[in-house]
Amino acid sequence: MKIYVGIDDTDSIDQGATGESANQLIKLIEERRWGRCQGLTRHQLLLDPAIPYTSHNSSMCFTADLEAVYLPSLIKEAGRFLEQNSAPGSDPGLCVAVEEHLERAEELIAYGYETKVRIMTKAEAYGLAGKLGVHLSEHGGTGIGVIGALAGVGLRMTNNDGRFQGKLKLKGPGATMSVAEIKSCSPVERVQSLAGRILGDDEELRLGKKLKTVLLNGKRTLLVYRPEGEPGWETCTNRHLEDY
Repeated sequence: MKIYVGIDDTDSIDQGATGESANQLIKLIEERRWGRCQGLTRHQLLLDPAIPYTSHNSSMCFTADLEAVYLPSLIKEAGRFLEQNSAPGSDPGLCVAVEEHLERAEELIAYGYETKVRIMTKAEAYGLAGKLGVHLSEHGGTGIGVIGALAGVGLRMTNNDGRFQGKLKLKGPGATMSVAEIKSCSPVERVQSLAGRILGDDEELRLGKKLKTVLLNGKRTLLVYRPEGEPGWETCTNRHLEDY
């Protein structure tokens, strides 16, 4: 069965990283042979002074094809891991949703989008999770991370939100590669312009300094743009990717 695992607020200003915590959970699942995990995505939530976040108020989510018998063990061990390894002063939350058991995914997706524009409460998060039969639990501090953990799962379910963790390891900045070449040596499934044009395999582009991919239409996508006054395509900069 396909599951979504979301976590948030496992770090503090001085210690830890939620992305690293998520990677450790992926490692736990695969080392114990409970299932196979797919790409880890970062989801941007509302930035507001009233929200107690460490740096960017983002949550992390990954999917996994899991043997059903291992679901209770995963939930138990993931919660234990967060309690033992999250940074002091953090407020970690865990969300686990089983796709085939979720009858009203659109409500979870709507919640995810709402966390981008409005300050949410723990009561709202627990209320929706209980209604939809989604596991949601807190594992330290105030537990406010349950809000982002639930939101991360909802946003991942859209198949149109999130930046994949990690940078692509291709040629150096300024090098030129074809779309086909990029696909053959990386996890990239599609190259697309900011305006939505999908590049053909024979088209070429220049590589920038930071090569990040995003989740668009269910595909791991490398975004490109045409720099003003210059010919050809170039990979997007951090500024272009701020909305993903």
